[in-house]
Amino acid sequence: GIGPLRLMFPLITSMNELRQAKMILSDVMEECDDDGIKFNQNLEVGMMVEVPSAALMAATFTKEVDFFSIGTNDLVQYTVAVDRGNEKVASLYTAANPAVIKLVKSVIRAARRGNVETSLCGEIAGDINYTMLLIGLGLRILSLVPSQIPRVKQVIRRVDVGSCERLARKVGSFDSERRTLKCLQDELKL
Repeated sequence: GIGPLRLMFPLITSMNELRQAKMILSDVMEECDDDGIKFNQNLEVGMMVEVPSAALMAATFTKEVDFFSIGTNDLVQYTVAVDRGNEKVASLYTAANPAVIKLVKSVIRAARRGNVETSLCGEIAGDINYTMLLIGLGLRILSLVPSQIPRVKQVIRRVDVGSCERLARKVGSFDSERRTLKCLQDELKL
């Protein structure tokens, strides 16, 4: 057989959507049961947190799911209201935006309190400028493209959690993306 499967719903924006998706899943499970198809009755169900409304409601969502995956590409885009494909405004599209960092931090915190496993995917997962910050915010699972693993691993091996947490606190007080990025890059050079 196949290894343990988990199911994740993308682009959830409200509790209503999540509950509807879970009801459909429940119906499908019932049908499988009726047809004698074997499946894991305790299938783990998760959701992508990739829109601000989901990030802001993370604590509520922890009561309904087993895991989160923070989708940073969309979360950045929807938080700063910038189409990253539009060259005229693409420079405004950055995960170093203080609002984005606040949202990521609040999702990780809510997940920890609600005992929900959290991973993070998207461009910043594989960008070593953000590795220490993400660790400092409490993240322990990154979803990477294989080619990014060696560099991120290198950073993780040479830092300790305490200094990452100090960096996250420092960055948390900044009000500009430029200052944030400069601080992250300087820290990486040390």
